[in-house]
Amino acid sequence: MTDSVLLVERDGDVVTVTLNRPASLNALSVELMRALAQTFRSLQRDASIRAVILTGAGRAFCAGLDLKELGRSGGIAGLKLGEDDDLEGPLLAFDRPIVCAVNGAAVTGGLELVLMCDIVIASSAARFADTHTRVAVTPSWGMSQRLPRLIGINRARDMSFSARFVDAHEATAWGLASRVVEPDALMPTCRAIAADIAQADADTVRDYKRLFAEGGGMNLAESMRFEKVLHRESAQRATAEHVARRAEALLGRKG
Repeated sequence: MTDSVLLVERDGDVVTVTLNRPASLNALSVELMRALAQTFRSLQRDASIRAVILTGAGRAFCAGLDLKELGRSGGIAGLKLGEDDDLEGPLLAFDRPIVCAVNGAAVTGGLELVLMCDIVIASSAARFADTHTRVAVTPSWGMSQRLPRLIGINRARDMSFSARFVDAHEATAWGLASRVVEPDALMPTCRAIAADIAQADADTVRDYKRLFAEGGGMNLAESMRFEKVLHRESAQRATAEHVARRAEALLGRKG
């Protein structure tokens, strides 16, 4: 349904989730936040899905919280959000890769959505900003912790204290995105990445996601022990026949 605030489209093992409030620059209304949280819970329950692409309709990725709705409700405290409506839990609990196709502006809550994803591809039209200091709200979806870990504390201060916009090329040089492509190449690029993920061993991809996510919060010795634990678990499930079949498929790939 095109009038839905969230579009979900499946193509084989890959699902594309599109924020669909283009007239509002895909600002996060209560309805959209609730739909996004419920959708990722549903996707988590479907083991046949191998990757998800998250993007926005129209000229923006996401402009953050819907400020008009905030005004009508009397501020964030007045939003009728329950625990089940929180975005951070369902997105971070999704145990397969989320490829973020940043088609335009990703601002504040929109940037926090980007930071919850695993692979970020930016259109040359994309811009990134943290405007918490301009709207007098302290972040609660991880901006203050994930952004400096990703791009460095000095660059995070530069963005967050000033609330300035960073273009796609600067953001990519900083490590916020992994590459910049022209707008018409954005979705084909993300679909190709998701298709490659879908061809990989699903259990190993899940292990890698855990290693990157959980290991990043450990010191080196702890993270190395964690890696060895998951390695031993994978060795138990990987029969010689399975490994040989995967290796043969890899060698047979073109490109």
